[in-house]
Amino acid sequence: MRQRRRAEVSSPSTTEPETQNPDRSDSEKTRRVFLFCLAFRLTNALLVQTYFNPDEHWQALEVAHRIAFGYGHLTWEWKKGIRSYLHPLLFALLYKVMAFLGLDTPLFMIKAPRLLQSIFSAVGDMYLYKLSVLLFGHQVAKWALTNWFMFFCITRTLSNSMETVLTLVSLYYWPCLRPSSSKIPLVSRKFGLAIAAIACALRPTSAITWLYIGLLELFVTRDRLRFIFLEVAPIGVLVLGLTCILDRWMYGSWILVPLNFLKFNFLSSGGDYYGTHKWHWYFSQGFTVMLFSFLPFSIVGITQSQQWKLSGLIAWVLGLYSMLGHKEFRFVLPVLPIALMFSGYSLAAISTPNSPIGKKRGSSSVSGKWPPKMRLAVLLLLATNIPMAFYMSLIHQRGTEDVMNHLSKEVLNEKVKSVLFLMPCHATPYYSTLHREIPMHFLDCSPSENKGVPDESDRFMMDPAGFASENAKNWSIPSHIVLFESEENLLKDFLVSHSYREEKRFFHAHFKVDRDLQASVAVYVLTGQ
Repeated sequence: MRQRRRAEVSSPSTTEPETQNPDRSDSEKTRRVFLFCLAFRLTNALLVQTYFNPDEHWQALEVAHRIAFGYGHLTWEWKKGIRSYLHPLLFALLYKVMAFLGLDTPLFMIKAPRLLQSIFSAVGDMYLYKLSVLLFGHQVAKWALTNWFMFFCITRTLSNSMETVLTLVSLYYWPCLRPSSSKIPLVSRKFGLAIAAIACALRPTSAITWLYIGLLELFVTRDRLRFIFLEVAPIGVLVLGLTCILDRWMYGSWILVPLNFLKFNFLSSGGDYYGTHKWHWYFSQGFTVMLFSFLPFSIVGITQSQQWKLSGLIAWVLGLYSMLGHKEFRFVLPVLPIALMFSGYSLAAISTPNSPIGKKRGSSSVSGKWPPKMRLAVLLLLATNIPMAFYMSLIHQRGTEDVMNHLSKEVLNEKVKSVLFLMPCHATPYYSTLHREIPMHFLDCSPSENKGVPDESDRFMMDPAGFASENAKNWSIPSHIVLFESEENLLKDFLVSHSYREEKRFFHAHFKVDRDLQASVAVYVLTGQ
């Protein structure tokens, strides 16, 4: 009860002076916020030119390209039935429209998917703003756009990016998170539940988030039976049923993706094949790096605001994901905006030290000046996050994107007949960028049924020269070979002896990530091509 009274006192809806038409004013303000966020995210999408995670291409765009154009590589996940076609179909529809309009050119094939995702991302930004205003006031809702990791990741075509958007939209409609749920229509909760169900269909691990929210709603609501049997059950069954029908259509047989996903990732720890981390990784490295210089402001905001429900959601998600061996930054992306909202709370407290948050909208702007502490805080955040965002989005690991952009243009001039990628698996985009059905081969890294048996990619990395020489005995000679500089140094003699010469080189990275330094990506062409 104490928390709820505090939130009601600080809620802008109870303290703002009445206007002639507050609903129209709020609607107009929300529209302006969305247009600003849309312009920002469209620019954001154009500035993201680096490679981050294979799933951006191989689990979304490559699958979509296969649906739309009839060719594209399906990784082992699709053969095991642990992925739903729901997410790739969004981009398949985009590809179909582009093809119909004659816009499936190299430039548009590269830029259009991220531009589409940027529209969804702007919707997520708008709902984060609305949730911030609902809980804390307008001053708190200004700061999430300046975080480097959101800039770096949210416009990428990862299912985690879409999951984050759906999470932000759904959270806004759940009564249990609002200061007062007495005046909220039941349709609000149903809509929030439907969006949450879609998020779970998109990524089954999203159930971690919605289990917490669902239990919280069950605890605070008075109509528990109605909530379970007339809302959760029918909406959940409807979304699950429609998703199963969609996957039946695409797979050609009945497949229950959430069950297969659960078996592989949780019951058999299949994700551990791609590496494991210590239990504390999200707390000591992962989420800490994502928040970066926002971290102290988020911690202060959590303690000052006393919004334990939302801060509890962050702890819940980080805690449960920490129990899994395989960990990645993107897995906890959905709760990053929530942590940034708490940063906004502490920043608003600094900018208006003598005014409760939410009671005076923009009080710091009335005098036109920020207090010295606020100016220092803003300078710190901008000076750390903007360079980081630009470096990671424009420079770090851009070579594997650039090389495919280059090949997609060369293939139009009939200069590329076939390509061999002598590099770790899934290191580059594939047919979704090349957009031409020519023979290509990359080194496979599908999990083996026999533990301890190295895959094709591992065997190459252990002995590049030996692997290449053995592989060359049975290959159809490729017109182009793509490889990292670190392996190129070991394959110089092999390349020369097989009549290959360097054609192009692309900068990739200044420092190593999880392997040897991959400073550049080289393209070798068969002499006479």
